[in-house]
Formats: sequence, C-alpha cells, structure tokens
Amino acid sequence: MSKLTPKIGLRAATILVVSVIVGSGVFKKIAPMSAELGSPILVILCWVLAGIISLAGALSTAEMASMYPDSGGEYAYFQKIYGRFFSFLYGWGNFTVMKTASIAALAYIFAQSFNSLVPLADLNLSFIIFGINILDNFSIKILASGLVIMLSLLNYRGITVAESLSSVLTYLMFGAVLLLIILGISSSHGSFENLTQKSSHFNNTSVEGWGLAKAMMLASLGAFWGYEGWNHIGYIGEEVKNPQRNLPLALGFGTGIVILIYVLLNIVFVYILPIDYFIQLNETPNKIAAIEVANQILGKTGVLFVGCLILVTTLNATNSSIMMSARIFYAMSRDGLFFKKASSIHPKFQTPDFSLFIQAIWSILLIWSGSFDQLTDMLVFASFIYYGSTALGVIILRIKSPNIERKYKVVGYPFVPAFFVIFCISLLIITIYNQPKEALMGLGLIATGIPFYLFWKKN
Repeated sequence: MSKLTPKIGLRAATILVVSVIVGSGVFKKIAPMSAELGSPILVILCWVLAGIISLAGALSTAEMASMYPDSGGEYAYFQKIYGRFFSFLYGWGNFTVMKTASIAALAYIFAQSFNSLVPLADLNLSFIIFGINILDNFSIKILASGLVIMLSLLNYRGITVAESLSSVLTYLMFGAVLLLIILGISSSHGSFENLTQKSSHFNNTSVEGWGLAKAMMLASLGAFWGYEGWNHIGYIGEEVKNPQRNLPLALGFGTGIVILIYVLLNIVFVYILPIDYFIQLNETPNKIAAIEVANQILGKTGVLFVGCLILVTTLNATNSSIMMSARIFYAMSRDGLFFKKASSIHPKFQTPDFSLFIQAIWSILLIWSGSFDQLTDMLVFASFIYYGSTALGVIILRIKSPNIERKYKVVGYPFVPAFFVIFCISLLIITIYNQPKEALMGLGLIATGIPFYLFWKKN
C-alpha cells in the first residue's frame, strides 16, 4: 500500500494549526455569547476559559500524536485504545457531521462576509424539506458551495500547494489582526465603561449560581467553535517531518497563539460597542459582529478592511480543514472500513484524491441543510465526545502500556487530561438538556455508520 509523502516541517505544521483554528468564530460568535451572558467581562472570561480547556485538550492530544504519528489522527489512536468499532464511529462521525460540517460552516461564513462587501442577489426562494427551507439564503449557499469545490480542487493538486496558500494567508491574517487590535484600542469611539457595563436586559434577571454555570457552558459552545480544529494536524502525521517532535510542538504553540489572538480581539469588540448592541445583533443572523465594530472605528474603510480580513481567515481555515480532514477517510479506507476508492492516492500529486471528492460532496449537502449556528452547535457537541475520549486514552495507556516510547508527555499529568475529560462530560450533559435537537442530530448522524461498519467488516 502506497503512503502519503512526508514534506512539511515544524513551521509549516504550526501555521496549519493556526490557520485551521482561526476561522469565523471570533468574528461572529460574540453576539450569541453576549445574549447568553449579558456581561462583557463574562464574554471575555468565557473565551479565556474555553482557550485554557482547548489547550488542555491539545496537550493531551499531543502525547497521543507523539506515540502514533499516523495519518488519521484520533482514528489511529482509538484503534489502539478502544478498538476498531469505536475508531470507525469516530471516522464516520467526522465524515457525516464533525469535519464536513466545520468545512460547511466556514464556507458559509466566507459567503456571508463576501455578501457584506458585495451584496448578492436576494432571490427569496423557498423549498421546504423536513421543516427546513433549503433554498433560504440561496446566493450565499451557492457561493459557499463554489468555495468548497475550488479549494478541494486546489488540495487535489498536492499538500505543498495547499500549505503554501495557508502560509501566505496566515501571515496576512496576523498582520491584519494586529492592525485591527491597535486601531481598536486607540480608537476614540471606545469606552472603558463598555467593558464593565452589564446588559440592561439582564438587570432584573441577573445570571448567578447554577444559572451562571449553565449560561457559561452554553456560551462556551460558541467559543469552542472558534477554537475548533486544533486536533487537525494529527490527520497528516505521515506528511510531517519528525512527527514525534513536531506534532506536539505545533499543537502547543499553535493553540497558544490563537488563544492570545481571540482574547485580544474580543476585548477590542466590547471596548468599542456596548454589550446590548451585540445582543440585538444576535437577532440578525447574516450580520457579523466584527464588521459592525470596524464600521464604528473606521466607517466604510473599516468595513472593507475587516470584511477582507474575514474573507482571508475563513478562506484559510476552509482550505486547511479540507486538506487535513480528507486524510481521515483515506486512513479508514486503507483499513477496509470506508468506501474502497477512498484509499486512492493520486500517482502524480500524492494526494487522497477520492477522499477529497466525497468530502466535498457531503460538505456541500450540509451547506444546504441548515443555518450556520445549527451546524456549529451540532459539530461542537459531537466533537467533544471524541476529544474527551482522546484525553481519557492518555490515562488508559499510561496505566496499561507505561513502557511505550513517548517523545512528549502531557504536562500536569494526570490532572490536565482528567480535568479535560470531566469538562467534556459536563458539556455533553448540559448540551443534551438544553439543545436536544442539535445533540440528537449529531448522535443520529454518527449512528448511521453502524450498518456501514457491519457491511464493511463482513466483507
């Protein structure tokens, strides 16, 4: 069986971690988070806590990556810990809901951002299936679908081509984000009162006690969508030089950089506009918080600047997600647990060509299936089932197989992975209770893999 060719080093791997995480979450999710919490301090705290928790997950994943640097990431780890069935459900869940929904959501926000700069035709079409108007926002969905097709074709040409695009876009993103932070902090439109002033909508019903814990957990779904993707680098383990060393370093450095970017940007957002503005903005789904903030700072020039920034970051994150996620399906097919052709490697470009094709098709179907927030809440819930399983696997292997060589060991063991596992369980329980529709949709899509597993196992 031919294998994917190693080509990229630590710098490129770290850039890919950053590029796949910094997508749309930080620019859009502050509105629903504000509606849940009603306090700018709590919103910023939510981003900090979500970042620390994501870093705990990334560091736990880094130990696994140092032990099993194969293509497929958690799919490869889970085979060693939980067996083929659980590993298959993880891979199938990525295909049906987690990674494909992430690609769909990123492409969707790219199209929304483009629409804010160049208004697209509002055709106001309607075609209802299972209570969902699949033709709603028709022009935006057409553009999002076109983006997925274009980037899938680019990745078909090879990892070096796609990685080079990610490098250029990431450096552009760094420069633009730094400029936005400087302009925001120095703007005369900002007010330190905005940082401490709670929403007037929450004056009579203050959030405290268990209500505060529940609101923070629900708001964290938005923050975790912003941090979603830190585990992607493990999917291309076979294409990273010295993966036992470079994968853990890329995970740690990349996630840390993103936490700093997100916290600083949210401080700028709530410094420029009061929390009530973001709560009202939550009622307008096609508006983006960062663009409204930029309008306050620089007027139409700011709108153009941030609109282009969002286009760059979402284009970058979509490209990186497409590049890395397809490797899961390639690894599954190589084990006989996915469509046979998905193990195909293009003889010239050395890319999983058929995996990229079927990933693009399903991502486009998800674009037409629902709204941006439905997609993100569903994929975050499903993802944390497996994120927690990875951290638990670190503990299990430390007990069962202490002599396996580990180039990297998670700091703060066993407290860091145990803390992350407990949080994942809490998040799943609260999401099932408060958002049963999204939770059941995510679980249902994962469960559709069971008959496929039985068929492939038999054959």
